[in-house]
Amino acid sequence: MGDPDIAKVSTSYVENTNLALRMRNRRFTRLTNGFSRKVENHAYAVALHFMTHNFCRPHGTLTKKAGGVHTTPAMAAGLTDRAWKVEDLLDLMNPDRMVG
Repeated sequence: MGDPDIAKVSTSYVENTNLALRMRNRRFTRLTNGFSRKVENHAYAVALHFMTHNFCRPHGTLTKKAGGVHTTPAMAAGLTDRAWKVEDLLDLMNPDRMVG
């Protein structure tokens, strides 16, 4: 999307993201009890995974590039200035929890 730098386009980024999704979300593994009965619940689970993956979880390569500062993809993209906690995601879903 947008105006990507073609020199940096690589399928390895997509494959890494797919692997992370499959490994951290049992809904994508066959024959488990963690499947979604409703497509809406499946969409929520995927959205929650991508929010935690990009906003909450520091990535080793980005952290190393930032000189040891725990860095998430959202921080590297300039979307936020800190690694979020899961509570921050809950605040987005429930306006009554918003503080300040």
